[in-house]
Amino acid sequence: FGGCIRKCMQHKIKHADLRATPPLPISGRNEPLKKDRPKWKSDYPMTEGQLRSKRDEFWDTAPAFEGRKEIWDALKAAAVALECNDHELAQAIVDGASITLPHGTLTECYDELGNRYQLPVYCLAPPINLISERSDEDPSDSPEPPVASKKEFQLKVRLSTGKDLRLSVSMVDTIGQLKKQLQAQEDIDAAHQRWFFSGKLLTDKTRLQDTKIQKDFVIQVIVNPQALQAPKPSTTTTASSPVPE
Repeated sequence: FGGCIRKCMQHKIKHADLRATPPLPISGRNEPLKKDRPKWKSDYPMTEGQLRSKRDEFWDTAPAFEGRKEIWDALKAAAVALECNDHELAQAIVDGASITLPHGTLTECYDELGNRYQLPVYCLAPPINLISERSDEDPSDSPEPPVASKKEFQLKVRLSTGKDLRLSVSMVDTIGQLKKQLQAQEDIDAAHQRWFFSGKLLTDKTRLQDTKIQKDFVIQVIVNPQALQAPKPSTTTTASSPVPE
């Protein structure tokens, strides 16, 4: 009789332990980041400005609820790099932050502590029914007022390193000119900069007025990691051989 009681108690303890054990996240499975971006359709036609606002709202609020801020920052930088078709940089960011991708996408991932992070699809790609805010009309039909276009304002720039800064610009400035200005301010070679706004890669000849950007909007700049790792030239001078008279 005593043996039956012991077996019954062991059976109860075993099942009690199973109920008390929380489900474990996916472990031991980490796939490379896929190059294909998700294709999705919004419930209603969305403009570029609405998409940008929706993304900003997510990135501003998500870190406040759960997870670690440094992981959220890394995921944001990886998402921007992936949308710029810079897959290698996105993979390097994910690997550097020790982020695990069970399915090879940023829609579900884990940090090294087992915390779960989920990115909505609108942060990874624009919808297929996105409405372009650019007019298809001839620009000559509605030229920009020259006085207004030359007015300078502070443009907010966000680097892929997580640093925010401001540049004094005007609407007639080209991206190539702004790259040189950023190079002079942050010592980042213009050739290692990729400017990105509203889901589009900006060429050097693009003017700010062509992007329809406003002073309270943010431009993303993807910085090639080589530009950050390249050693700066030494300022020490070496002794030169005497010049014969």
